[in-house]
Amino acid sequence: MKKLCLAAAAVVIAGAAGVATMTGSPEVTHAETVKVWKSPTCGCCAAWVDHLRENGFAVEVENTAQMGQIKRSLGVPENIGSCHTARVGGYTVEGHVPADEIARLLTEKPAVHGLSVPGMPIGSPGMEVPGARPYQVLSFTGGRTDVWSVEDPR
Repeated sequence: MKKLCLAAAAVVIAGAAGVATMTGSPEVTHAETVKVWKSPTCGCCAAWVDHLRENGFAVEVENTAQMGQIKRSLGVPENIGSCHTARVGGYTVEGHVPADEIARLLTEKPAVHGLSVPGMPIGSPGMEVPGARPYQVLSFTGGRTDVWSVEDPR
């Protein structure tokens, strides 16, 4: 019985450590489900969805040919658009935003409309090909954008 209790305690402690450090391991789970709208033929969008799942997010995907309409309805400014759009925890997520930045958004709960990685920068999640360069994750509210983070995938 004593060994069983010690083993159970170790599992609880290890699980808590995984959640606290946001290591990206499959043991990390997030309470929020990410709803993703994407083109049915977009390979990098599918790779980004895989990135989210690998980092503990539950993801619901809706394939659609109406991406412009979706982006407008969710308040994504045209100048910071990308290939897919998502909603999670009341926020809009546009493009190849890293899972750890989405987790940070959901933890900090800033007064922004959402996050965006404009375009499709090489090296961002779902765009992992040679030639990666640093890129910016932007927060946006209305027409205003601010740098949320600078990611360097090299």
